[in-house]
Amino acid sequence: MGIVEVSGVAFTTFQLLGVAYRWWQIYEEGRPADVTPPTWAQFSEMFLKKFVPQTLRDAWRTEFERLCQVTMTVSEYAIRFSELAHHAPVLVPTIKERVRRFIEGLDYDIKICMARELQTDAPFQQVVEIARKIEGVLGEERES
Repeated sequence: MGIVEVSGVAFTTFQLLGVAYRWWQIYEEGRPADVTPPTWAQFSEMFLKKFVPQTLRDAWRTEFERLCQVTMTVSEYAIRFSELAHHAPVLVPTIKERVRRFIEGLDYDIKICMARELQTDAPFQQVVEIARKIEGVLGEERES
């Protein structure tokens, strides 16, 4: 489990200001003492619902879906995917889901070679690096 899952909510809520800080205070005061604190995914979802308009969240989701239809290198795709994932954490609430969605959007030949990574708990950056290597090998194969 990564640091975001363990300490992300505490770290983030400590930095809230103004309306967001007050929203969190009200949530904490209303939560029964014996209930576990929300996970990072739960907090992200609650925060986005409260402070990010649905139209913007829908636009991020649409852009995520379109990203898979655009031809680009693995490096370009990884950068754009990470930018969108940062703004739309509800779509990729866990590392495993982030890896799964990333692999889904890869070129078919690379995606087939990445099937094993769907079964492991490999970190996202490691999966990106594997995809880059496969892309390089496939490129060399096409040239020869």
